[in-house]
Amino acid sequence: MYKERAYRRWVKSDGLVSFEAVVKETDLFVSADSDLKKEAVASIMRYRGELEDYIMKHEDFLTSLEPVEVKADAPEIAKVMAAAAKKAGVGPMAAVAGAMAEFVGRGLLKLSGEIVVENGGDIFLKINKKRSMGIFAGERSPFTGKLAIEIEPDKDGVGVCTSSGTVSHSLSFGNADAALIISDNAALADAMATATGNLVKSASDIEKGVAFAKSVEGVRGVLIIVGDKLGSWGDIKLI
Repeated sequence: MYKERAYRRWVKSDGLVSFEAVVKETDLFVSADSDLKKEAVASIMRYRGELEDYIMKHEDFLTSLEPVEVKADAPEIAKVMAAAAKKAGVGPMAAVAGAMAEFVGRGLLKLSGEIVVENGGDIFLKINKKRSMGIFAGERSPFTGKLAIEIEPDKDGVGVCTSSGTVSHSLSFGNADAALIISDNAALADAMATATGNLVKSASDIEKGVAFAKSVEGVRGVLIIVGDKLGSWGDIKLI
């Protein structure tokens, strides 16, 4: 059943052409210099195929909630997911949305000077000017629609990924309305958003969640929202 992804309106991609690229469960919202839907779909098919083939031989990659080692002949996207999951202490599929967004996005950068790829609330961006990203923490959150973060241009691109124990359909063992991570590596941002969100059972855990995110190399910023409380660290410019 189709479910409207209302949060897609929270990314300001003025001046870019936006389109959806969908293959099975992978549903990307892409903004680029021009309509690159055909190329985006081909890229999704490539990386999905690589992952599906690997999972057929190594089912634990799909089902494990803890880090797993990958074989030497694993596709690069699986290796990146496994490495991110190991740092975060979660299963490799916790990094799949961020990894897919970044792998597709980096491929499209050969055809576009700017790229924004959103995959279920997990985002890879390579932008040439400041852009704002609204925070969606659920319809009832006092911060939804009133709080955003400003993303600076970055020559290598950046991942901004969010996990929620109250909004998202993704598996979470916490109760954070939003646990947002910024990293140079979108797979790591995705895995760390899950791991950080898992730690936050109530507003009293915000400090613990921030401390955990700070402790992991590669994390550039963290924002955690629970009810009417929030905490942040690092490259988080609230506007």
